[in-house]
Amino acid sequence: MNLATAFSDCAQQHSRKTAIYFGEKEISYEALLAQSLAVGTWLESQLGVKPGDRVALWLKNCPEFAAAVFGILQADGVVVPINTFLKPPEVAYVLEDAGIDILICDGELGAHFPALAAGRPRLKMLTIEDFGSLPAGATGPAFGAGRTEADLAVIIYTSGTTGKPKGAMLSHGNLLHNVGSCRIVLSTVEDDSFAVILPLFHTYMMTVGIFLPFTMGGSIVLVKSLHPPRAMLQEIFSRRATILPAVPSFYRMLLAAPLPTPIPIRIFISGSAPLPMQTLREFEEKFKAPLIEGYGLSEASPVVSKNPLKGAHKAGSIGIPVAHVEMSVQDDQGKLLGEDEVGEICVRGGNVMMGYWNQPEETKKVFRNGWLLTGDVGYRDADGYYYITDRKKDMLIVNGINVYPREIEEVIYHFPGVKEAAVIGVPDPRRGEQPLAFAAAADGHTLDAQELLQFVRSKLADFKVPKKIILLPALPKNATGKIVKTELRKMAAAIDIP
Repeated sequence: MNLATAFSDCAQQHSRKTAIYFGEKEISYEALLAQSLAVGTWLESQLGVKPGDRVALWLKNCPEFAAAVFGILQADGVVVPINTFLKPPEVAYVLEDAGIDILICDGELGAHFPALAAGRPRLKMLTIEDFGSLPAGATGPAFGAGRTEADLAVIIYTSGTTGKPKGAMLSHGNLLHNVGSCRIVLSTVEDDSFAVILPLFHTYMMTVGIFLPFTMGGSIVLVKSLHPPRAMLQEIFSRRATILPAVPSFYRMLLAAPLPTPIPIRIFISGSAPLPMQTLREFEEKFKAPLIEGYGLSEASPVVSKNPLKGAHKAGSIGIPVAHVEMSVQDDQGKLLGEDEVGEICVRGGNVMMGYWNQPEETKKVFRNGWLLTGDVGYRDADGYYYITDRKKDMLIVNGINVYPREIEEVIYHFPGVKEAAVIGVPDPRRGEQPLAFAAAADGHTLDAQELLQFVRSKLADFKVPKKIILLPALPKNATGKIVKTELRKMAAAIDIP
């Protein structure tokens, strides 16, 4: 069993059923399978994909995204989804690090291909505009059956405190395990339809928006645009979506939106960032439908815990472990801590990654005695519910996407005349958090904050660009010379940041 065969079996069983709703389009399982087989055959026969080869998927949400994912897997390749907000230099790093020679994208992002190929001459491109002209693909039980649950299926690039992205290696078994856990915790049935409003390149939407529905016979409502919100909601409701995964900012917006009744959605899911308790209380009071908060990370395929459908929904809690996954709270020596004792949240189970691509030392750092160290600090209450109180890793969450200060700091340090730089997170009512940068000039130099900000903007995705860069004569440091970010946070809290 692998993801390709699980999808193929499901598609053949539900061939006439609609798999994807996209605007006015209704794409059947039969059509989705045919397109994915055509993509897989082309990758293998014409572009030379061999078992285990990595194929990049740099693509905005569209029906072809799912066909590309399963096409790569049917060719026994490895899917490497790339954040569509990244700039070409950031994409080039992923291509080089993963040894990628084939890029699947659309015509718009394909305009960057010459720049990417300049640094990687072997790179080939397949655009989704070409999918319709591909010849019919291979069929039969052999195609796509060449991988086992132990084989690598997906590499999700997630930034680290070193500033360089790391590729979390997820096997077919890791993802199938997490799909199984999600089916149990969400009590999914074949009639369920998942509203997809978040980017499919995100590890959560890969699992819950592609692998889960398309291996169980469900459907997805792939929203064409989030704007205007009224039209987006009408699309979701008219297609009778039953499960809606989103981020907290979406639910704050939903509270203020006029909605039709009754609402067809039976489960609302919040993830990627902490859900304000007030939002949860107001939402469930207004809509009389469960809004369940969960927790996960790319290294765990990614779902780890959720508030249960049946049982208490505890405001502020990330819930209890999903089926067949274990959680614990440990101190820095690996001692298991008891209820209400604060330590690092750790995870183990069949969903936990194989490791980081080509980074054995980084892999060792996040495993201890069979447990994955999440870097998140929290505790477990007497009922077995988990809570996150802080992030051990110096990470921000902007619009549900992880942003690591070190990566931004590294870019700032490349600007001429910068001596010191530090980035912290500040609250943002729309995005949850926003980076705020501090910098100091080297002796004999002067800095212009706007010029520095423009430099950063040219190097990083827009969501990583600081809200503002504050210039100081020197950054606060401790006795060992380390920049003290707690002092910068106090400084940020005391000033007005527009």
